[in-house]
Amino acid sequence: MRANKLRSIWASGGAAVNGWLAIPNSFAAETMAHQGWDTLTVDMQHGVVDYQAMVTMLQAVSTTDTVPVVRVPWLDPAMLMKALDAGAYAVICPMVNTREDAEKLVAYTHYAPRGTRSFGPVRALLYGGADYADHANDTIVTFAMIETAQALDNLDDIMSVEGLDAVYIGPSDLSISLGCKPTMDDLEPKAQQAVEHILARAKAHGLVAGIHNTGPDSALRRIAMGFQFVTVSSDARLIAAGAQQVMAKMRAGQAKPAGGSY
Repeated sequence: MRANKLRSIWASGGAAVNGWLAIPNSFAAETMAHQGWDTLTVDMQHGVVDYQAMVTMLQAVSTTDTVPVVRVPWLDPAMLMKALDAGAYAVICPMVNTREDAEKLVAYTHYAPRGTRSFGPVRALLYGGADYADHANDTIVTFAMIETAQALDNLDDIMSVEGLDAVYIGPSDLSISLGCKPTMDDLEPKAQQAVEHILARAKAHGLVAGIHNTGPDSALRRIAMGFQFVTVSSDARLIAAGAQQVMAKMRAGQAKPAGGSY
């Protein structure tokens, strides 16, 4: 089975640089994949991506060595299994709040006897290889999103579930849940303390911790803190930022007075 580069990066002590795909377009995904990201996550929760678009985006990412990841909309066995069957090598599940949630997540993403995942890796066989079924349980990466006060209360119970590989922090939802302003980088003290606590408990449980960021500066700071999976930006944000830079330069140039003659 094709190796999962995520696992090799983490085994070496490194951090994976993740990009975010919110635009439901395979060419946009392919263009992003050719820029050297370690992983790219197709966002089916808040991105404008449906299942059919997701499949074509995974195919596009597969033209490179970038690891294809999917954030599913919810803790739904059907969508988790279909994302894996389509060739996702990692799944991120939002709003995992209890040990029971984490146990369900692990069950839905693993074949028996370690789980209840139904067998039908229609595209995963093409991406992962003919021996996919033999190695999928140890190759696929399962992330539980920690983003609520309830999850914080149940943190050790969640992280002690066997088969869970990593946790992923949604700073905005976590902030809202704690009564703070929703933001991703400059968190209020209560939310920042929660982030540091989640990171520390993840390390104690032998799990990888990941987190969402709005740019490379905060992502690099969080790698220095010990995060090993950092989302830096999305296709939509990068398009907007690039266009803003171009238009700012154009408008500034147009505002200069035309040269006159004497």
